[in-house]
Amino acid sequence: MAAEIKENEHSQANIRRPMLMNKIEGIPETINQALIIPKEDGVISVSDDRTLRVWLKRDSGQYWPSICHSLPSAVSCLDYNPQTRRLFVGQESGTISEFDITEDFNRLIHQKDYLAHQSRVTAVKFSLRCEWVLSCGKDKYFMWHCSETGRRQSGYQANASCLCLEFDEESKYAFIGDYSGQIAVLKLKDNGFDFIAPLKGHSGSIRCLSWDADNQLLFSGSFDQAVIVWDIGGRKGTALELQGHKDKVQGIALARMSQQLLTGADDNILGIWDMQVKRIETPDWADSDVCQKCGAPFFWNFRKMWEDKKVGMRQHHCRKCGKALCNACCSKTSTLPMMGFEYPVRVCDACFDEITPEDKAPHATFHDLKHNIIHMHLDEPRKILLTTGKDRVMKLWDMRDVLA
Repeated sequence: MAAEIKENEHSQANIRRPMLMNKIEGIPETINQALIIPKEDGVISVSDDRTLRVWLKRDSGQYWPSICHSLPSAVSCLDYNPQTRRLFVGQESGTISEFDITEDFNRLIHQKDYLAHQSRVTAVKFSLRCEWVLSCGKDKYFMWHCSETGRRQSGYQANASCLCLEFDEESKYAFIGDYSGQIAVLKLKDNGFDFIAPLKGHSGSIRCLSWDADNQLLFSGSFDQAVIVWDIGGRKGTALELQGHKDKVQGIALARMSQQLLTGADDNILGIWDMQVKRIETPDWADSDVCQKCGAPFFWNFRKMWEDKKVGMRQHHCRKCGKALCNACCSKTSTLPMMGFEYPVRVCDACFDEITPEDKAPHATFHDLKHNIIHMHLDEPRKILLTTGKDRVMKLWDMRDVLA
C-alpha cells in the first residue's frame, strides 16, 4: 500500500503545470474580456465599469494602466489587430467603437462608431484581409460592417441570443454560437450570405468557440460542461466530445504548434487536452421501453409492468455502447479517454469487462487555477496564458513546461 501511494505521488509530481507569473487586480466590476498584447508586456481589458484599460508592465514587475478610457456604457468585448494597432470594443448599448492605439500604448485615437446592435454586443472580430468588422449580440443578430466605410454589409438573425463567433478568412465561413446550443455556419459575401448548416450537439448555450484553420476544426464550449470538436473540413459530420469539466466551459484556446487544446471553466479548472491522439465518436443513445439486456420494463412502460407484475426501472445508458439499460445491468463506472470521458462515467457490465488499462490512460490533464474562468487568451509564441475570472482578477500563466 505504501509503495502504491509513493508511486501515485511520483506520477503527480511529474505532471507539468502552469506557473503563475503575475496577477492584475484593481477593477471594481466584472472584467468581460482581456487580451495579451503581442510582443509587448501588456494587457488590454474591458469591463462592466465602462472602462477600457491598457496595462503595461513596469520596472517593479507589476502591471499598471497606461490608458483608462471611459465609454458611454459597459464594455462587453474587444478585438485587437497588432499589425495596424486597431482596437474594436463592443458595448452594452450595442455600439462598436474603433480606436487606434499609439505606438507607445499611452493614447487612444477614436476613429468611428458602428451602430451594430440593439442590445449588448457579445463578441466582435476584425478581419484585416476582408476589411470587415464582425459582431454578434443579445438582440439575436450577427452583423458585419465594412471597416473602411463603416457601412453595414449584411446580417443574420438567429433563433436565440448570439453569444460567440469565429471567422475563417480563407473560406469566409462564419460560426455563430447561440443561447439555444446551436452553432450556425454561414458563408459570407459582400452583401449577403449562404446558410450552410446548423451544428447541433450541445444541450446548453454555446459560451466559446475556437477555429483551427490548418485542420479545419471548430471547437465549442458550452453551459452543458462539454467541449465538442467539429470536423468542418472532413464534411462527414464528425463530432468528438471532450468531457472533463464539472461546470460550464467559458474559454477555449488552441496551441497549434503543440496540438493541445486549453479549456477553462466555471469550476476553476484549466483542462489541457492532447489533440494528436485519435479519438472516436460517442455512440447515439438507444431508444427502448425495456432494458436491452435483461428485459426489465422502464417506469413509463405500464403495459409491460402490468404483464410482468414488476415495478418499472429508471433508464440509464452505457456511454461506450449506447444501449438503454436498467441500473443493475449498467452499474459500473470507468473513464473512457478515447471517447473524451476523462472522469468515470456509467458503462454496462459487458463493456466494463472489455476495457483494458491502456484504454484508461488519460489524454488530458487538469489544473486548479483558483478562480472561476470567464475568458482565456493564449499568446502561443511566448507560451503565456491570460485567464480572466469572476473574482475580477486577471492572471498570467507561464505555459512553457505545459506546451513544450
